[in-house]
Amino acid sequence: MFSSEEKQQYNRHLILDEIGESGQAKLKAAKVLVIGAGGLGCPILQYLTAAGVGAIGIIDDDVVDQSNLQRQILYTIDDIGRPKAEVASERLSKLNPFVFFKTYVEKLDTNNAIDLFSEYDIIIDGSDNFPTRYLVNDACVLADKPLVFGSIFKFQGQVSVLNFEDGPTYRCLFPDPPAPDAVPNCSDIGVLGVLPGIIGCLQANEAIKIIVGIGDVLKGKLLYIDALTLQQQILSFKKNDAIEIHQLEDDYDFFCGVNLFDFEEITAAELKENRDAYQILDVRTTKEFDQFNIGGVHIPLEEVTDRISELDADTPIVVCCQSGIRSKKAIEIISEIRDDIDLINLKLGLSSY
Repeated sequence: MFSSEEKQQYNRHLILDEIGESGQAKLKAAKVLVIGAGGLGCPILQYLTAAGVGAIGIIDDDVVDQSNLQRQILYTIDDIGRPKAEVASERLSKLNPFVFFKTYVEKLDTNNAIDLFSEYDIIIDGSDNFPTRYLVNDACVLADKPLVFGSIFKFQGQVSVLNFEDGPTYRCLFPDPPAPDAVPNCSDIGVLGVLPGIIGCLQANEAIKIIVGIGDVLKGKLLYIDALTLQQQILSFKKNDAIEIHQLEDDYDFFCGVNLFDFEEITAAELKENRDAYQILDVRTTKEFDQFNIGGVHIPLEEVTDRISELDADTPIVVCCQSGIRSKKAIEIISEIRDDIDLINLKLGLSSY
């Protein structure tokens, strides 16, 4: 069943009565798909690989950025600009040569989700946005796959196991998405570097428990942890039989209220080439602006409505924030009040400048 090298590799599992050879054989036969190879994905992938999960799929269309290195510990400065899925696969293969990796350098969407999920036993969500979370949940329901969910926010994290053995789904926990921009991402507000490591490890732990059949799986339970106090809570929730999922949403961005406005955008490179042709409006906080800025007018997002008269309509205005999200909100606000200004969003924000 196992070669001598594999027995050496998995020795500490094999001598555990709760796992042993039969449990390790289940891990070897398992196929797990990890959504995202970022902050959560890195520790999930590392520990599933080390545990000996036989086949691991990695889907991520992003590339490594220097700002990732504070928490995405699979990568180094030499990997900047390379696809995360490919780098992760290369590095993980050196950790465990007995694991098969399949990479998908593409975006998960309504066209590929269900077919892709059907190839795997367990889906683990390491995404960082609500449209993807709802898409992953719905596709898991339709493909009848258990989902290990995790999320992080500044110093806090959550973990749950969804759609497992007829248990509740993400929509039972969160029937409706939050209002657009109500929950900013880590590009805007930051995240403690070790937090995704903590939550990602917990997600990997739940997947291993499901595969081997040990322990108490977080079915119908949401684990909450505060990294600053190490306080933990486990909240129970039930399946809502009134919620039925028969098909995927046509557009999950639309469902979550994302990008309903038609934005004109400019890249950092394009702005640098023709900087004098534009005004700059920076809508970040005063602290962010003082730490780094590219000049122009500074009006924090919460002050835009009251200070809109300060904007000059004579020259197109490039609106910027850290990641390009708050700037879109500012454009929506300004456009509702004034239609005489040519507003352009800085794509990916100042993080790309």
